[in-house]
Amino acid sequence: MTFVTGLMLRYVVGLEPVWWLAWLAPAALLALAYRHNAAPARWIVGCAALIAASVNLPYYQTLMPAVAAAAVTLAQALPWYAAVLGARRVVLRYQRWWTVFAYPVLWTAIDTLMAALLPDGNWGNIGYSQYEFPAALQIAALFGTAGVTFVVCLVASALAMALAFGVRAPRVRRAGAVAALLTIAALGYGALRLQTAPQGPGRGSEMVFGLVAVDNAAGLQATATYSEPIWRQYEEHIVKLAQQGASVIVLPEKVAVMSPAQAQLAQARFARLAARLGVWIEIGVGIDDGHKRLNLAWLLSPRGELAQRYQKHHMAPPERDHIPGDGYNLHTIGGPQGGLKYGLAICKDMHFASLGRAYGRRAAAVMLVPAWDFGVDRFLATGMTTTRGVENGYTIVRSAREGLLTVSDAYGRILAQRDSAKMPGSALLVRVPVSAPVPTLYTRIGDALGWICVAAAVAGALAMIAGWRRVRPAAPAVSP
Repeated sequence: MTFVTGLMLRYVVGLEPVWWLAWLAPAALLALAYRHNAAPARWIVGCAALIAASVNLPYYQTLMPAVAAAAVTLAQALPWYAAVLGARRVVLRYQRWWTVFAYPVLWTAIDTLMAALLPDGNWGNIGYSQYEFPAALQIAALFGTAGVTFVVCLVASALAMALAFGVRAPRVRRAGAVAALLTIAALGYGALRLQTAPQGPGRGSEMVFGLVAVDNAAGLQATATYSEPIWRQYEEHIVKLAQQGASVIVLPEKVAVMSPAQAQLAQARFARLAARLGVWIEIGVGIDDGHKRLNLAWLLSPRGELAQRYQKHHMAPPERDHIPGDGYNLHTIGGPQGGLKYGLAICKDMHFASLGRAYGRRAAAVMLVPAWDFGVDRFLATGMTTTRGVENGYTIVRSAREGLLTVSDAYGRILAQRDSAKMPGSALLVRVPVSAPVPTLYTRIGDALGWICVAAAVAGALAMIAGWRRVRPAAPAVSP
């Protein structure tokens, strides 16, 4: 049963999570932990968590050395170990209906701390698994991913209590009733928000976006013979999209890595193209002068000027030697009442709720996001970025090499999407109604729920330490 549970969890923690399994699979692991003594429970949970986390080992090996990949896999299993065994301690010690909140509080607290402290944030957070379940994803507009995580884990916790102790136990019935009411309220809010969300041209002014991605890229040592066809291919796509009506065209992250002199020439080249076509062009580039490395996004105006120069904040493992930026770049483009604010970010930046909220507090209506995925992680990366739009009420235009070209709205709805491709590449043209950002509670209060859960988890741990006593496993729900 441990092996089967671990296999189910692989579809929760993997790169393409199955949203409905995130509500159910953890319940099986919790129930196993509740039904066994402490020592076997630790082995069961540890083994199942490692089996689940190992699904991402091949992916980590493409990003880092084998030893580091193994360490990261182990690190991904540890939060599951802590959350499940911590919940077990609370549930078996107090044996009250309110212990149904132990698991969601612990997971939300752990997730909040990871988001704040780790260089990769809360990558892989169970809340991101819900990007294909729009009703659940709307909870992020209230409390961020912490709210989504809390509700998903609450359902799993209530199911686990029913499996371990039987549905006839009074505390199980009370726990189930409370969990059901809160879940119905949360999903009802999500469904209502989606139903009342504006759609179509009536929502605001229409903007035509062009997205381009060519998976081939020019490295620092690339010859002109290799790199020039790639540059020309981007130019051809840009010209075609502009002729089809695109006003804003977004290219991927690190279209090329160049020396400062090469970068100056490339910037002038695409600035002239933007002026000739009368369009906005955002392009992601890397600059390496032999001493420092930068990951940048240029926003070039229809006047042929560099309107914004954005420097990536959060680096992926292969680029941890790059210098991070700390600015938030916005520019007003078209639209009603003198235009709307367009924000700039690069790929992994949008995996961090704090950065997404910073743009929300600055009233960004649209985020332009060059990106570079690693193929297998394209759906998770897109889902994480889409969640930022729900949290802060803005449209996202994301063009990714080795990933997806995606436009999503302020409610997490995918308006258009296409796979990237090698030469001659892939392009997407989409007409999108854009308006001022949709106000959200999350933009105002941020991760308040997450930090409340951190405080509750710390207080609970101190209370447990103060009143420590041996915990016995629950009696079987049905006698063998």
